[in-house]
Amino acid sequence: MSAQEASSQCFHEYFAEWIEVYKQGAVRPVTYQKYLMTLRRLTELSPSLKVCELDKRRYQTLINGYAESHERQTTMDFHHHLKSAILDAVDESLLTTDPTRKVIIKGKVAARRKNKFLSQFELQSLLKNLNLTDEPNWDWFILLVAKTGLRFSEALGLTPNDFDFAEQKIKITKTWDYKNAEGGFGETKNFSSKRTIQIDPQLNTQFSILTKGLPEDKSIFVRITYNKFRKLKKRS
Repeated sequence: MSAQEASSQCFHEYFAEWIEVYKQGAVRPVTYQKYLMTLRRLTELSPSLKVCELDKRRYQTLINGYAESHERQTTMDFHHHLKSAILDAVDESLLTTDPTRKVIIKGKVAARRKNKFLSQFELQSLLKNLNLTDEPNWDWFILLVAKTGLRFSEALGLTPNDFDFAEQKIKITKTWDYKNAEGGFGETKNFSSKRTIQIDPQLNTQFSILTKGLPEDKSIFVRITYNKFRKLKKRS
C-alpha cells in the first residue's frame, strides 16, 4: 500500500493493522484484548475519520466523545493506545504533525470506591477463623495470599515444585490465566514479577505437609478455587 493510500484509510482500519503488526504476539493476551477494545470504541466513535483528516481539533473531539462515558484514567489509557499508533503514522509520513500534542484529557467524575484492603485487626480475625483442612481449600488459598502478598493469578499458578521447603522460599515464575475460560499457565505481569520470596517457618511447615503427595507440576489451588472465584466475581 502506498503512503497516499494509507493516509486515505479510515483511522480505525489503520489502527487495526497497527495492532496486528506491532502488538499481536508482543504483549500478553489480556493486554492485547485491551487494544482490541480500544479499536471497537474507536470504530464506534469515528467510523469514517480518515488518517489524513486527523488534526488537533478532530482528535480532541474524538477523545471528548470517549470521555463522556468513561472516567479520566480510562480515557487516558484510550488516548495512550491511539497516540502510539499516531506517532508511528507520523514516522511513516502519513501525517505531517502530531495531532495528539497538548490534548486535554477529560472524563466522568470517578465513582467512590470501597476499600479493597483489610485492617490489621480484620486480617488477624480472618486468619484465626480459617478452616485449614487436610487438603487444599479456599481457606488455604486465603492464608497464602494474606501472608505472602501474591497476586491472585500468581497464587493460582503455584505448584508444589515452586516451593523450596529447605530454604523456606517460593519461586514465582508463572501465573494462572483465570480470565480465559480454558485457563492454563501464563506469564507473570512483567519480567520483574518473576522473583523468589521468603516465607515464615510456620507457613513453610504447613505447606510442606499440605502439598505432600500432590502432583509436582499441577496447580495446587485451581481445582478448588477457580470455579468459586468466578461465582463470586459474577455476584460483584
